[in-house]
Amino acid sequence: QVQLAESGGGLVNSGESLRLVCTATKSTYSGYCMGWFRQVPGEEREGVASIDHDGTTTYADSVKGRFTISQDSTQSTVILEMNNLTPADTAMYSCAAHSGWGCTVKTDEQFVYWGQGTQVTVSS
Repeated sequence: QVQLAESGGGLVNSGESLRLVCTATKSTYSGYCMGWFRQVPGEEREGVASIDHDGTTTYADSVKGRFTISQDSTQSTVILEMNNLTPADTAMYSCAAHSGWGCTVKTDEQFVYWGQGTQVTVSS
């Protein structure tokens, strides 16, 4: 069982940056894939970025070059650095984990463990 908790959301202006942190109750290095997703009310959940236990990362096209996902094994945290934010990035951001094969956020079906989410709001 893995429990996840996100922090770091908030209200920023367009062009500014935010750093989201996902803290896990156990080390995510025992074969877990970690992902960040976001969702706007009334819309489908969108995958943002993923990082595998070996450090391999993937990103949604909409955030490539602006967002960076990383992990700190000693603190069991996964970090999402978000730069050059725009109003289109406004959403509830959640981190998730699974221990199955493949590590991508093209689908959320494999992800078993989810945090409660942290709100990111970007004003124009």
